[in-house]
Amino acid sequence: MRITVVAVGKVKERFFANAIGEYSKRLSRYCKLDILQVADEKTPDGAGSALERQIRDKEGERILAQLKEGMYVVALAIEGKMLSSEELASRIQQLGTGGQSHIALVIGGSLGLSEAVLKRADCLLSFSRMTFPHQLMRVILLEQLYRGFRIIAGEPYHK
Repeated sequence: MRITVVAVGKVKERFFANAIGEYSKRLSRYCKLDILQVADEKTPDGAGSALERQIRDKEGERILAQLKEGMYVVALAIEGKMLSSEELASRIQQLGTGGQSHIALVIGGSLGLSEAVLKRADCLLSFSRMTFPHQLMRVILLEQLYRGFRIIAGEPYHK
């Protein structure tokens, strides 16, 4: 299975980068993982809704340029469906056995995802109704993918 994470912005904090590196290494036993970063747009203080939409649209164009034909696209969005770790593992397994060998998971920037990206997605996934920094979300996502692959493999994992 091939997993591509498409994320807006760079990871600046070393502790996030270290965690991402660790989970990437752990995941290499189970899948081919690619993490693609696209540039984020600066959001000025007091930006209105029209400017925020323009920023999401620009970031969205960069995201869409990374999504290839044949990818099953999962957009991380607050309004998405919440799954347990076991349900996420089951979904990954179903996609793989159903012939969907390339999954793209998309993490938006600080303003979220554009409408175009949400429309391109095959499903919307929510980790919580809370908002997380997009850099931390990369770590959470990779940890849950690692946990999911361990569940699929029948290996122990911390509950």
